[in-house]
Amino acid sequence: MQIVHRQRAYDGHFKLNKLTLKTPQGEELPREQFAPGHAVAALVFDMQAGNYLLTRQFRIGPEHELLEIAAGMIDKGETPEAAIRREIHEELGYETDQLTEIVTMWPSPGTSAETIGVYYAEVSRQTGPGGGLAEEHEQIEIVHLTREELAREKIQDAKTLLAVQWAQLHKA
Repeated sequence: MQIVHRQRAYDGHFKLNKLTLKTPQGEELPREQFAPGHAVAALVFDMQAGNYLLTRQFRIGPEHELLEIAAGMIDKGETPEAAIRREIHEELGYETDQLTEIVTMWPSPGTSAETIGVYYAEVSRQTGPGGGLAEEHEQIEIVHLTREELAREKIQDAKTLLAVQWAQLHKA
């Protein structure tokens, strides 16, 4: 397959592209591509308290609150590592001591151009209130969970499930 034409169909909070693909047989196929940008996320472990820090917030996709790891979009000109450190501080109020990259993944490659860099972060100092940014209308609840409590949680978010399973395998 080869992309022979690309047009921005929608340019709002998110982006939508109209693509034309050409098959090896020469047939042209119209497709849509969701293009939200590139994101980062981290499972955060507080070394002082000995527990994990997650977020709970309303999400537009499922139309209800979800328990998730800290996450956000990478700003133009920002490295993924700088972006996740910023997001951890904005959402949880902590400075990051140590970052370990788990994976950069395509969460829904059949329809979306988004990638998410998933990390494991260790923190030890809270220097801000967390809860998100007022100017972004974020209303984030900080959730503290022990290893045992986290293992019992029903996780519905894919990046969170991936990070929690990684931690269970590598940080037991």
